[in-house]
Parts: sequence; C-alpha cells; structure tokens
Amino acid sequence: MARQFSIVNVIITFFIYCDILIQAYTVPPAKLEAIYPQGLRVSVPDDGFTLFAFHGNLNEEMDGLEAGQWARDITKVKDGRWTFKDKNVKLKIGDKIYFWTYVIKNGLGYRQDNGEWTVTEFVNEDGSPAIIDGQQTPSPSVTTEQYTTKPGQTSQPVPTCVQSQTAVLGRNSVCKGELIFSEEFDKTNMRDLSSWNSEVKFPQEPDYPFNVYMPDHTLRLDNGLLVISPLLLESLHHEGFLNEELDLSNICTGLIGTRECRQVASGAQILPPVVTGKITTRNKFNFKFGRVEVRAKLPSGSWLLPEITLEPRDSVYGNRYYESGLMRIAFAKGNDIYAKKLYGGPILSDSEPYRSYLMKEKIGIENWNRDFHNYSLVWKPDGMQLYVDGELYGTIDPGEGFYSSAMQQGVQHASLWARGSVMAPLDKLFYMSLGLRVGGIHDFADVHEKPWRNKNNKAMVNFWNAKDTWFPTWYDADMKIDFVRIYAL
Repeated sequence: MARQFSIVNVIITFFIYCDILIQAYTVPPAKLEAIYPQGLRVSVPDDGFTLFAFHGNLNEEMDGLEAGQWARDITKVKDGRWTFKDKNVKLKIGDKIYFWTYVIKNGLGYRQDNGEWTVTEFVNEDGSPAIIDGQQTPSPSVTTEQYTTKPGQTSQPVPTCVQSQTAVLGRNSVCKGELIFSEEFDKTNMRDLSSWNSEVKFPQEPDYPFNVYMPDHTLRLDNGLLVISPLLLESLHHEGFLNEELDLSNICTGLIGTRECRQVASGAQILPPVVTGKITTRNKFNFKFGRVEVRAKLPSGSWLLPEITLEPRDSVYGNRYYESGLMRIAFAKGNDIYAKKLYGGPILSDSEPYRSYLMKEKIGIENWNRDFHNYSLVWKPDGMQLYVDGELYGTIDPGEGFYSSAMQQGVQHASLWARGSVMAPLDKLFYMSLGLRVGGIHDFADVHEKPWRNKNNKAMVNFWNAKDTWFPTWYDADMKIDFVRIYAL
C-alpha cells in the first residue's frame, strides 16, 4: 500500500507541476480582422510556437471547449505571425465571434479561453482601413476628430478623401486606399461577369502562341472560381481539322480581315492545335497605378503558360514588340522542370536580352502550380513591387527611365519612351487580363527536350507532332482564379 501511495503521489505531483508550467505562460491575445468585401483573419505573433489552433463560432457562444464553426490547426508561421483565414465568410458590423486559441510551445500546450470579439470595422488584405462606397469604416487607430460627417448622417463617420495617385478611366477622382475593382467570381454563369469580356481570336505577334482563344468549353465558373481549361481543337471538330479552315469573323474580338480572325491551313502552317480561354477588362475597366491582388492556382503541364497580366489600353507607344509594355503579375511555366521558378514584372521587349531584364524571380520550395497562392503587384509612378503570399520578392526601379537601360540593351523602340515619364511606357492606362497560353516563340528557350525551335517556320506543326510527349502531362492543366482586387495607392 505504501508503494502504491508513493506512485499516486508522484503522479499527482507531476500533473500539478505541469499545470504550474502551463499557467506560467500566457498565450498572446489573438488579433481578429474582418476583411472587405469578405473574409476573416485571425493571427497571433510568433513566440517560438510549433502550432497555433483557432476555434470559434459566429454569433453563438462556445459550449466549453467545443470545436466550433471554425476549427483549424495552423502548422506554419508566416511573416512572424501564425494566421488563420476564412476567405468565404461574409461578416457585417455588429457580428460577434466567440473563440478560444491554443498554441504548442517547447512541446507543451497552452490555451486562451473565453475570447469575444465584435466587428466594428473592415480592413483590406494589407490591413489598411477599407473604403466602402467612398466611406472608411472606423479604425481604432483613428480618432473621431479625424472624420467628417455627411449631412443628416450621425451614426456613420466619413473620412475626408485623400486624393490618390491612381487614375481610373471614367472617374474624376479616386480616394487613397480605395478598392477600385473587385471580382470574386461568385456568379454561376460566365455571362454574369459584367466587368469582363471573353477574347475570341488567334493571338499573333510578338509571341505567336500555339492556341486560339474561344470561350466555349474553356471558360467556366465553379464554386467561386474562374476555371480556364486547354482543349485540343480537333476534340471540338474532327481529326484532321488542323489542315482545314477556321473563320471566327462573326464573333472575333481581333482585327477583322487579318489572321487574328480567320486562318486557312496550308502545308506546315496548320491551325493552332489548342483552344484556350482568356477574359479581359479592356472595355470595362482601365486604370493607371495601383495595387493588384490575385489569388490563383497556376496551370500544370508541359508548355503551358499562365496569363495574369496588365495590358496597355491604347498602345500609345506602339503595338508591336511590347513597345507599350506588358506587366506580369504571376508567371510560372507549366513544365515540372521550370515550375519552381515564379516570375513577375514588366516586359518591354519581345526578345532577349531585354525581354527578361526587368523580371524578378522567386524560387519556390515546391512547384508554384501545386496550390493557390496570393500574387500582388504594386504599380507606382516611380517603380514597382512584387509580392507572393505577402512576401516581397522583387522591386523595380526605373532610375532615370526604362528607356536608358533599354537603349543600352539594344532595344530600338526605347527612344519612343523618352517623351513619357520615368515609368514610360508603363505610365498609361492598362487593363486586367486572365488567360492561358500554349508554347510560342519567345518564352521557352531552345533546349533538347523542346519539340520545336523558335526561329523555325514549322514550329507549330512540330509542336503538334510531339503531342504524345506533352498532352499526357496535362492532367492538372486548368488555371483557377479565386479573386482579383485592385486598390488605389
């Protein structure tokens, strides 16, 4: 009995000791944020944790330590914080969240119970106060004296609008930090996307990709995502169709009477063997300078290329060789051997060495096309910044002007930019484009495993003849876009 009593005492003493250790550490208070236009973000600062867990209910008290509406374990720290995010929940002012948090530190678990938080404001993805219909929700860091009130409105404070550096076509003024464009792809039919138009054309110079843009069967909305899929042209018609004619003139968005709208096969000059999709805001939304955020899963498969770009509205500096520029927000080649390299930045020439001169690169731990990531481009009057999942990976400084470095690299059309600002040709209105491309004559260097050569007039037919080497890799070829948001600077 004495031995049993001793063992029991040891066990009790052990648990009392553990409880003292647990009580000796206090979990950092969680920061909760209501994201505009939808979403919840919960985070705590890192303190040597190996896990952070969030459990909570919306407008319903927790029953002790129940799992709750939200029950998520976070196993990776990012930017010095452990962060849980629900991007789908739609919160409103006055909503209340009941929660508890849990962390593991030095192998021991610690809880913070009985948390309560009420939604009193909305913030943007970067944490800045959200501008909603020209009004900013109250922020704890801003006193009421900093606000003015509209006539007859006593309960909704309104900040004085600070003029933004951003310009939006059709608007006289834009407020700093304002959400000027948002697309959540939460409709059920592509025709309901009022801010976009689908491309219908054969893309041509300067890259001459091996696809034609047609919306049927390549563009769809699926559970809050835009999905862009590549298809073989013959699968929509019949075997041998690549040696015939395809006339898109009645619905073409390209230049009527050119190869953008009608092509007739002749010998090695076959029709583009792949059909893909592309949508743009060219006729609906154009802007100059801003912060663009896109959450996307890039396509996987040999010779596939994502198009998440800003394109020039009026091609003021010319419409060939990227004379008026192109800005890539997220670009990673679909081949496994290339897919760990993410690129972003401007393209101001069709060919090397200046084509990739300004592009910034981020090497991933895994291929970028395996999962969704948040890609951001900050386009300013004096430079650019590139982010992925909140991490800055590239800064572009125009110096005295892009034309200076371009002239040094032998870009003949650089002289056209001298009449613009230091950001020329990236100092005019641009629009958003989302699409999927295949092959082409500039983005893939001539290497042994590539079935075509860029300077060969049989490039497209050689690509098609090697179908058995690339088509089997297209089992995860869809590009998926969760949202596009653009903020004024």
